[in-house]
Amino acid sequence: MSRKKLVITGANGYIASLVALYNADRFDIVPVTRADVDLADPGAVRAYFSALDFDLLFHTAAVATTALCENEPEMTHRVNVESPIVLAEVCRDKGARFLFITTEQTFNAKTSGAPFAEDAEPESHSHYGRQKTEVDAWLAASDVDHVTLRLSWMMGMPLHGVHPSPNVALQVLEAVRTGTPASFKVHDRRCLTYAQNLADSFARVCELPRGTYNFAAETDGSVYECARRLAAAFGATPEEVDALIRPDLESYADQPRDYRLDSSKIRAAGIDPGTFEGNVAAVMADFGFPEKPF
Repeated sequence: MSRKKLVITGANGYIASLVALYNADRFDIVPVTRADVDLADPGAVRAYFSALDFDLLFHTAAVATTALCENEPEMTHRVNVESPIVLAEVCRDKGARFLFITTEQTFNAKTSGAPFAEDAEPESHSHYGRQKTEVDAWLAASDVDHVTLRLSWMMGMPLHGVHPSPNVALQVLEAVRTGTPASFKVHDRRCLTYAQNLADSFARVCELPRGTYNFAAETDGSVYECARRLAAAFGATPEEVDALIRPDLESYADQPRDYRLDSSKIRAAGIDPGTFEGNVAAVMADFGFPEKPF
């Protein structure tokens, strides 16, 4: 049986490169980067992808930098909205499946209701969150065969050819290794998820029924509290945890943030993103850190 051909956009990015690394024996992977096509040019995007032969398109490329989205809303709208819709249309025309990455940031203006299920009403105060929401809504109303994955803050460590995005695990490890204190937000609650779980589950994600799924580890506590747990897991003593993991009490003090996601739907489909504690234990095991209880 021939393997399905999988196109991955944003192929140099963390999620894309991790998925490619751990699924190379399951799919014929075609990596696409901005050197191949400019997502700010939807016409060029249509021409480029229409000429490709594929069964699945995993679209991870985006402008996710909040400041750039705020300062250049027209350009980032082309990248984050117009081109993804073009890609979805190309997939529909080819009879291919479209796999789209959306974000917890679609809920970043919510003041209550977390953890949010897939059908929660989005509310975002950022261009990036609203741009992702626009594509989410278009896909839901379309006849495109798609799976939309809404991700939380993903964490992980570097691998050969895989460079993780800034994440809390790396920030805490840097503080513990160098003895340099770092601040973490007290009034910020998010799901913190080991990205390896997605890479390991990707083949099953491709077979999910059409629709939107949250992919986020169950996480209790603030980012600050989770950072303290991570520091302990990395081997810091209680005294070192107190000295190195500092509370940021000012950020969001006037309006605490909580945009944790409810992943019950994807769990019911047989894919479990796990818990924060379990995800941390997996990071420790995968990268050879001594196992430490929280």
